[in-house]
Amino acid sequence: MNWSLSNLSELNQRIIAALVGAVLILSCTFYSEWTYFAIFFLICMFTQLEFYKLLGIEGNLPLRKFGTFTGQAIFTLTFLVEKYNWSSDYYFLIWILISGVYFIKLYEYIRRDLQPFVNIAFTFLGIIYVAVPFALLNMAVFHKEIYSYQIMIGSLFLIWASDTGAYFAGRKFGKNKLFFKISPKKTWEGSIGGTLLALLLGYILSIYFKDLSLWQWLCIAVIIVVTGTYGDLVESLFKRSIRIKDSGNTIPGHGGFLDRFDSLLLSSPFIVAFVKLFS
Repeated sequence: MNWSLSNLSELNQRIIAALVGAVLILSCTFYSEWTYFAIFFLICMFTQLEFYKLLGIEGNLPLRKFGTFTGQAIFTLTFLVEKYNWSSDYYFLIWILISGVYFIKLYEYIRRDLQPFVNIAFTFLGIIYVAVPFALLNMAVFHKEIYSYQIMIGSLFLIWASDTGAYFAGRKFGKNKLFFKISPKKTWEGSIGGTLLALLLGYILSIYFKDLSLWQWLCIAVIIVVTGTYGDLVESLFKRSIRIKDSGNTIPGHGGFLDRFDSLLLSSPFIVAFVKLFS
């Protein structure tokens, strides 16, 4: 008998894919800083490549390879600066690397690109929207100058709790639309359910994860609920603008990498800012 995930319902596909992905990400994050680096390096790379691919649907020509390479370089440099406590002066290397976009587009304009500055902007957008938020996570895991998985794993759990609470509360009680024109399935009832479950989990995290206090975990829970919801809406707006349903089909039941990590992309800068200012 032939068996595959495609034979299962969408809900079952979502559950199995979520469990496998969660175990892999959590195991790598928990085991060491280098396995954390490896898994998020790959996630960042696949998400950025997917984003550039979607931009190409409308005939745009962002520098997919160079933009992704630059994003991965930023992620790697941030990790090394935080891990080895290098001088922040090394971040000036980023601007030298980014300037390569202009040189490449000069030659592409001669060959085929008739809108070079539009595509330069799209190349930068892929770096800012995808790579920079992942790079900022390195500042959270090294916030005490040594690697700690607690904030990273705790934030992932809070995102998943918010999504899960919103999904089931929305299906059970959802009536009042949250942002109908962009995401018709999102409701205020679902958002409230996600908030309550995230706050409950924030309390539980404070018992076992001592890097942050109770009030700090609760604040991060609220940050994630708000910014994670907007992150999902922003990605939905992007997909609507290019008239697609999912960003990809890489993850069964979840679409693509951009679909799965859209909440983290917008949450990451707020989480890191909070940790740096109030931890």
